[in-house]
Amino acid sequence: MQGMTRHKIRNETLWLTPQRAIFWEAEKALLVSDCHLGKTGHFRKEGIAVPQNVYKEDLERLIYLIQFFKATQLIVVGDLFHSRGNKELDLFQKWRRDFPGFPIHLVRGNHDILEDEWYARTAITLHEGTLYKGAFSFTHHPPEAASEKTGDTYLFTGHLHPSVTMVGMGKQSLRFPCFYFGKDHAILPAFGRFTGTARVDAQTGDQLFAIVNQEILLLS
Repeated sequence: MQGMTRHKIRNETLWLTPQRAIFWEAEKALLVSDCHLGKTGHFRKEGIAVPQNVYKEDLERLIYLIQFFKATQLIVVGDLFHSRGNKELDLFQKWRRDFPGFPIHLVRGNHDILEDEWYARTAITLHEGTLYKGAFSFTHHPPEAASEKTGDTYLFTGHLHPSVTMVGMGKQSLRFPCFYFGKDHAILPAFGRFTGTARVDAQTGDQLFAIVNQEILLLS
């Protein structure tokens, strides 16, 4: 895949992709956050004209990544879905029936408000709070204090939809989604394209990888 970047944490190899996902090599796991599937359908129900192809393209991108890496599991760090059920989530269930044996782990985010029975029927393993897996742990909200850290594991989070602002010579500026890696936790970019972003600032020792024109650029 063009534009991928190899990144190592705790002796684990990760592949950062321009498609806003990470492939964890040792576990053959695809890591994503904040897909917000069904968000476009939610807006259409409210009378706001949003093309359904936005949702279809996000789902097709997810399927492509799973097939490209030959991933054996999907870990979603919260907000796989956006709100209540709609026709777009019916389409997701149809896709799920075509791949019934593929494990999907969802760490519940603040937008994952469907009933537990819906996730069970869709063969999604739901995790409350924090999911621990080897050297890594996964929770939706980034930690706000040292007391929220997860011991010796490196923590992957989402929720903020991180981005960076790049300024050109003419003082024009553009904002790009990014991967944030701090000393003890990371923040994944929003996988869903129909989402906003929030600027993150790197501290000393942090690394920001901007996603620009299907390339990954290390900024710090």
